[in-house]
Amino acid sequence: MIVCYAQGGGLGHLTRIRAYLHTCHGDEPATILSTSPFTADPRVLGPHRLLPTSALPTLRPSLLVVDAFPAGIDGSLSAASVPPGARTVHLARLLRWDVYRPLMPVDPIRYDRIWAVEELGDSPLPVTGPLSLADPPAAGDPDPSGVADGAWLIVHSGPSAEIQELIGYARDCADLEGARPRFVLVAPHRPAGLPSAVGHLDPYPAWPLFARAERVVTAAGFNAVRQMRPWRERHLMLPFPRRFDDQFTRAARARS
Repeated sequence: MIVCYAQGGGLGHLTRIRAYLHTCHGDEPATILSTSPFTADPRVLGPHRLLPTSALPTLRPSLLVVDAFPAGIDGSLSAASVPPGARTVHLARLLRWDVYRPLMPVDPIRYDRIWAVEELGDSPLPVTGPLSLADPPAAGDPDPSGVADGAWLIVHSGPSAEIQELIGYARDCADLEGARPRFVLVAPHRPAGLPSAVGHLDPYPAWPLFARAERVVTAAGFNAVRQMRPWRERHLMLPFPRRFDDQFTRAARARS
């Protein structure tokens, strides 16, 4: 049994775990441990089952996969957390180690494999090697009416305040280009106060829309930057401050 520890408040951890399971295990059904509110959407989990992170001590996996944070988002994972006989894999993403390092336990997990899913910078982890992730295919056309075709997409699953900042950024960029695009927000929910001139779509996954858009405006989260790599010239990024994720470094790398 594969168990994936994907604790975090957003959608990114779940999207990355889905990509890992598709890339490395052919979408073999797994148990995903998470308390993210996005797990309420059955499209997000796909064929995998969900349990709370507190269920880890009751499980006996053959493989334990820990996403992003080697000791968990709160430092609660240690060598003692690993079920007997389980092999361990860590998906290492860019972290602000100056902030995260104090959370590391005195007995950290000694991972059997540590895959770097992006350039890590000054990470102290003994990385096994790089791993290029591929997303599972979409179940169908996420936009059969063609709302996204030729539009400027604003893609974000974060809070309404950040969505409003991205809308403002998109408008500023359009003004600089002398363009008058049609704006479409791609988000799990239509936020209160969304301007009437901005359309809304709620697909999952969102990446199949990217090839059809004129521009794609996002924060600089891991998945957005990875998924937009084939259309880099269309990608406009506005990084946001995060406690552990260094979106500013990621955006600078992508732009260079």
